[in-house]
Amino acid sequence: MRVYVPLTLSGLAEAAKAGELGPGPLTAYAVTPGLREWYLSDDIEELEYAALNRAALASLRQLALDPAAVRRRVVVAVDVPDGEAQADPDLGLDPSSLGEVRLARPVPLAKAAAVHVDSEEAEADVRAAADAVGAADVGDDDAQFTVDGAEDHELLWYATQEIPNLI
Repeated sequence: MRVYVPLTLSGLAEAAKAGELGPGPLTAYAVTPGLREWYLSDDIEELEYAALNRAALASLRQLALDPAAVRRRVVVAVDVPDGEAQADPDLGLDPSSLGEVRLARPVPLAKAAAVHVDSEEAEADVRAAADAVGAADVGDDDAQFTVDGAEDHELLWYATQEIPNLI
C-alpha cells in the first residue's frame, strides 16, 4: 500500500539522519474508503493524487507550527505492507481527516518510493498559506483563498537518492 507522509525539510533531514520516518505512531495519508467515497473516482492514480494533496495540506500545517522551517511542503511516498496503515473508522467522512491513516511503527527510509517537494518559486505562497491555514480551518474564506494559492503549486517529484541534495 502506498502512503504519503507529510514532513518539512527539517523533518526530512532528521529522517535521513535516522534512516527512518518516525518515531511511531506516524500520521500519513492513503487511499482509504472515506477518501474514495469523497473523491468519487475509481481511477487509482487520481485517488493517490488526492491522498498526496491531503498530505501536502498536513505538511502545510506542520510548517504553520514551525516558523523557522523553510517554507516548502514535503511529502514522502512510502510503500508499506497492506494492513500496516490503519484508517480510523470513527473519522468517517470528516473533511479534515479524509485519507488519514496511522502507522504504528517507524518506517525505514529505504522503503520510500519518492519525495515530493515544493519548488523554490512556491515559497512565498506557501509562507502565506502557512500563516493563513489556522484561520482557513475555522471558516475564513479569505484565508482559504490564500491556502488554495499554495495548493496551485504542484509538488515536484524527486528520487530518494536526491534527498541529500534537498536537505
